[in-house]
Amino acid sequence: MNGGRARHCSMSPGRRAIARSGRTSTRGRWAVRSAAALAALVSAVAAGAGAAAGTAPAHAGSGHAGKSPILIGASLSLSGDFSADGIAFERGYLLWQDYVNAHGGLLGHPVKMDIVSDASSPTQVATNYEKLISVDHVALTFGPFSSLLTIPAARVAQRFGYAFVEGAGGAPSVFAMKLPNVFDVALPVKDALVPFAEWIASLPKAERPTTAAYPTSNDPFTEPQLPVAQAILEKAGVKTVYFHVFPAEVTDYTPIADAVAATKAQVVLLGSVDVPTVSAFIHAFVQAHYNPKAFIATAGPDQGAAFVDAVGKANTGGVMVPNAWYPGYDNATSKAMVQAYVKKYGGSPSGVNADVAEAFSVGQVVAQAVKATGGFDNAKIIKYLHSGVTLQSVEGPVKFDSLGENLSSAAFAFQWQNGKFLQVLPANAPGSVKVLYPKPNWGA
Repeated sequence: MNGGRARHCSMSPGRRAIARSGRTSTRGRWAVRSAAALAALVSAVAAGAGAAAGTAPAHAGSGHAGKSPILIGASLSLSGDFSADGIAFERGYLLWQDYVNAHGGLLGHPVKMDIVSDASSPTQVATNYEKLISVDHVALTFGPFSSLLTIPAARVAQRFGYAFVEGAGGAPSVFAMKLPNVFDVALPVKDALVPFAEWIASLPKAERPTTAAYPTSNDPFTEPQLPVAQAILEKAGVKTVYFHVFPAEVTDYTPIADAVAATKAQVVLLGSVDVPTVSAFIHAFVQAHYNPKAFIATAGPDQGAAFVDAVGKANTGGVMVPNAWYPGYDNATSKAMVQAYVKKYGGSPSGVNADVAEAFSVGQVVAQAVKATGGFDNAKIIKYLHSGVTLQSVEGPVKFDSLGENLSSAAFAFQWQNGKFLQVLPANAPGSVKVLYPKPNWGA
């Protein structure tokens, strides 16, 4: 989802530098987009870029005139535990910068991203946004990676009256702050596993798994997801044989994975925040000759080439993940973004992860708000984003509730099949293919 994503986690040694949300995030919302909606998406950015120049605030509400560059500040985890996703988010922001500038900028002003590294530290991220706003005098701010860093960062932005649109801070703890300036373009994380759980529950009784295991990191991204899925599965008669919350600081997952394997649970729902966690569990399952009928991880399998390299192509078959987006999504701007990514950074479309799309979506939403309000007044932008308007992004429609959660997001699930990352759930959603079930044996 982030996902795409991927991506709302707390720090721990050896974990990926995660920015999706994701998951997942992680975080998916697939719906049919009409040609008009796609046209509106493109024109919203282009028209916002080409409109008459307004005044750009050096602070939230004041400004500089003419065609001077609009400075947008963001703190990202370019080193430390979340660096892999932080770098992906940086690429997403910079791709959006290239895109919007190619269409005339924002209200005629060229956009310049001011990105600084927070080293995956909650303390540093707060310091960075203080500097971006009070010293660098950025006109707008974009969010960091993870719920862990979004919380302190959003508080700083709120103190200065800045709108804070982000794509990787979807944990309930973010919205529990009830800050009026926070807006997450991604799927609320607690609902990410619902399509998977409902699909399992819908299987004929003879095919449905009878037992389930739920190992999860004590992370604000993963923990809210599993109880929701567990309730759905237990109502369908799937017995819980293992539920364990392990500390985020764990570096050796083998004992936990071995405990799961010992239960012989027929379905495993892993609360993971990164590729290393998923890889450790899969390799432990392989060693234990344990092959569940279904396996889904909240984040990690959405990371494209990084996931395949870590677990081995032969071990990807049947692995599932909730997410918001994938490179093959049939959306005109999404396709253009993927092509631009490959041209600028190399690789193949399958290697573009959901973090990139989440970051790009942040820019799109802000661009549409700037166009609609006719300027860079953060108070007006905040009011507009709370107005119930539906906006468009490369991940789908965006409509915020009073807490800043995306009401229009829809949860999806993806699966690796024959080396391809495919949308599979909901089964009746446009673009979904049949779930590969039971999951092939590891190495098949």
